[in-house]
Amino acid sequence: MKRSRWLPLPGLAAALMLTACGVPPSDVIQAGAPASGMIDSEPVVISLYFLDDGDPAAYPRTIGAPADFRTVLDKLFDGPTAEEARTATTELPHLSGTADASVGNSGEVSVELPEDVTPLSHPAMLQLVCTVADLSGTFAWLPADAYRDGFSAAHVTIHVYGDGWMKTQSADACPDASHR
Repeated sequence: MKRSRWLPLPGLAAALMLTACGVPPSDVIQAGAPASGMIDSEPVVISLYFLDDGDPAAYPRTIGAPADFRTVLDKLFDGPTAEEARTATTELPHLSGTADASVGNSGEVSVELPEDVTPLSHPAMLQLVCTVADLSGTFAWLPADAYRDGFSAAHVTIHVYGDGWMKTQSADACPDASHR
């Protein structure tokens, strides 16, 4: 008859963990630049365009990280805050879903709205295009190739698509478009 040998497994496991492979503790070692390609965790100040007496006007807003194009659109379609609403109005609808956006190399922006959204008014289109045009100075939202061909935020064009409709608006009518 064969006898099984009993090993004290808990004791053996504890002994192995205590030795920790003989690697001594050390301080943090600096080794070059931080990893790239990560989203910056710093808050970003952007300008959302709402209407002030019917004209598009910039309202600075701090947004947390990650600061991306979709986050900006969500904030814009959410409308003015209670404090901003003292002077600001909006003609943009409150969305039941999220807007899907893409940016082409020539600076043309396409925004696809949820199915239940009716065609946007001219002031609403201006709010949208002015906000998008203003983003070029805030963080890199355009592909790098867009800047090679002399891209200017004043020449941003936006195409907005809804269920069975499409509208296009340029940033030429935005406040200070010539100074971007």
